[in-house]
Formats: sequence, structure tokens, C-alpha cells
Amino acid sequence: MFPAIAIADALREIHPGTEFLFVGALGRLEMEKVPEAGYRITGLPVRGFQRRMSWKNITFFFLLLRSMVMARRIIREFDPHAALGVGGYASGPILKAAVRRGIPILIQEQNSYAGVTNRILARSAKTICVAYDRMDRYFPADRIVLTGNPVRRQLMQPGSHRQKDLETFRLEQGKQTCLVLGGSLGARTINTSIMEGLDRLNREDLQLIWQCGSGFHTEAERAVAAREMEGARVYAFITRMDAAYGAADIIVSRAGAITISELCLVGKPVILVPSPNVAEDHQTRNAEALTGQDAALLVPDRLAGKELVDTLLGLLHDEERKETLSSNIKKLGISDAAQRIATEVIKIIRQ
Repeated sequence: MFPAIAIADALREIHPGTEFLFVGALGRLEMEKVPEAGYRITGLPVRGFQRRMSWKNITFFFLLLRSMVMARRIIREFDPHAALGVGGYASGPILKAAVRRGIPILIQEQNSYAGVTNRILARSAKTICVAYDRMDRYFPADRIVLTGNPVRRQLMQPGSHRQKDLETFRLEQGKQTCLVLGGSLGARTINTSIMEGLDRLNREDLQLIWQCGSGFHTEAERAVAAREMEGARVYAFITRMDAAYGAADIIVSRAGAITISELCLVGKPVILVPSPNVAEDHQTRNAEALTGQDAALLVPDRLAGKELVDTLLGLLHDEERKETLSSNIKKLGISDAAQRIATEVIKIIRQ
């Protein structure tokens, strides 16, 4: 959703008169956030197929068929010059409908491991924009363009006002700060690992910014209060991510594609704990793309309870290692990804 908005913003800057129509999945976050960004959106009833046995799969094919019929009507009525897919449940039906009508399509693969839908759509795509090298394992090499993943504009220069960033969270200058991203909904493994290690963390001269999700928030606040951790700040959700990134010396995070793209621009030492609850384990593949270039540390989710706090404390006291990780991850950041993709969209329209 956010990359799609960033690409639309970039296209509008190049051609202010461009007309946009977003197509999302009914009931998903995009139906709320896209209009807030000033764009029109219409929804399809499509949803994901459950890889485990579930009663929801009974209606999956009915909803997919209905979405395909609706997608054809949307394409016929809007009659676009190009269609761009950035993933999500609605991409399949709407891009298939565009291909049927002879409209050029472009897909953006955000992960280092291509999803099934994008691999199928790639057969008809004029251009495939990717964020990682070696994506010719999944797509035709002659149509791949390395663009990176678009990120939120306010994250482009994190750390440029560190003192103000620390003040945002009522933290002190001169102490190391760890940012733990347990997710807006809560990444339970990360949260429980930090919870179990609070006594050890409290013995260090360490400040903590902990985004633990709404479901874990009360429990985390009580645990921090019980230990009288004056330098710990607990949040269900952090709205000022630019300040959080800027204040951090070390970051602990999941390994979603957009998060990793943000972290590459942030350029701080990172410990990644990939979520195992995603299609085709793509977060582990994303993390390995960084660890393979010595740009991050990886702690598998199943080992986080034993290893995460040890890894964090080890990194805390290893200045040389922190510098190496920071230097290497910065090399992977692409700050103009949205503009690069917008340029490719214009190319396929002109062709």
C-alpha cells in the first residue's frame, strides 16, 4: 500500500495531470489509507488462500471468480494506459483483466523471494521492478529492472536531528538506545524474548524504545514498571518512526520487505528475527539477502528465546561489529525507488 502511494506521488510530480485508480481488497487497510492519501480506490472481495486447512477456503474460489468479473468491469470503465501491481490480494485479478484488454502491466516484487502470483503475472509483464539482485531466478532477465522498494519520505534522512529524536521519546544523549519493533499487531516471539531478558537489559546502561503491539502493551508496561526501568519506553504503535530510527543505535525487527528497505536507508546495526508465519518463508529469504553481505544479524524465530538478548548484548559492546554492519547496510539503500519505478511506468506507456 505505502509503496503504491509513493509511486503514485512520484508519477504525479512528473505528470501532474495523471489520473489514478487504486484497486484493493475489501476490508483491508488500503481501503482506509489510500483515500487518506488523496487517491480514489475501489475494492474487490478477493482474499488470500489459506495454506492450512480452513473453512475459509470454501468461499475462496467463489470470491476470486467474483473479483475477476468485477476487475474486468473496472478496467473497461477506467480504461488505463498502464496497470501497476505491487502485490496484495487484488493484484492478480486486476492485472489479469488489464492483460486481457491489451493494457501494458508492470509488477513490483518487493521481496527477495518472488511470490506465486507475481511469478505468474511476470509472463505478461512488460517490466518487473525488483529490490534485490539475482531475481532472474524467478523472472525473465531481460525485463528486470533493479529499482528498490519505495519508502516513506520522512524516513529519507533519519538521524539528522538525533538530539530532537531522543527528546521525542524523553531519552538521554550519551546512552546507547535499542529500538525493538514487535510490530503494530505484536510479534510475539520478539516481545516474549525481550520480556524474558528485561532483567539482563536493565543491568546495562541501555535505553529501550519498545513497540510491542496493542495485544502485548499492558503486559510489557507492567514488566518495565516492575523493574523500574527509567530508560525504557513502551508503545503499542509508534507514529514517529523517523524519530525512532533516528534515536536508535541498534534495531531489532522482523524482516518484511518494506521494513528492510527502510532499514537500509536508516543505516543502523540491525538484528532481524524473520516471521515464520508468512508465505514461502519469504522473510527469512529477505534477511539472508542482507546477512549474505554482512549487513545484518539474523536470529531465527525458533531460537529467539535463547539467542536474541545474547545477540543484542553482544552487539551492544562490539563497536567494530556495529560499524561494519552499519556501513554495509547503507550500501544497499536506494532512496529514489519511487522515482525509478515511475520512470519505468512512463516508459511502458510510451512504448
